[in-house]
Amino acid sequence: MRKPTFRDRVFQVWFRLRRSATLGVRGIVEDDHGRVLLVRHTYTPGWHFPGGGVEKLETCALSMQRELLEEAGIEAKTEDIELISVHANQAFFPNDHVLVYRIARWSQGAATSRGEIAEVRFVDPQNPPEGVSPGTRRRLGELFGGKTRCELW
Repeated sequence: MRKPTFRDRVFQVWFRLRRSATLGVRGIVEDDHGRVLLVRHTYTPGWHFPGGGVEKLETCALSMQRELLEEAGIEAKTEDIELISVHANQAFFPNDHVLVYRIARWSQGAATSRGEIAEVRFVDPQNPPEGVSPGTRRRLGELFGGKTRCELW
């Protein structure tokens, strides 16, 4: 797993200073076998649900739709993107929130992002790969393991 570089950290700090409050989206995509889609980024360690930041003039559902296509080639209509939970991501940034969506229907296309994603994989939600991020692990436990929902990412 690649560790964040100094350049990565500088970019993250600069990005956070530009925005006093941030909002991110993550998508739960299941295949026909009940496996869940996870991605590994090139700029931060761990496995995560596909997603990212909501851009200016973009709705959260449109952001989710864009991130799915960019990172994993998942094509979904906004009406098939259902909000299931909201979490404060205070450990990462004091005013950051993450919206989690379940993707009801989708089709596989080609990813449009180049260089951002190191690996894309459907995994057993009860037995995720080594290195799953803590927030992703908590959501897997809540959604597929019967754990109580936590408001913190």
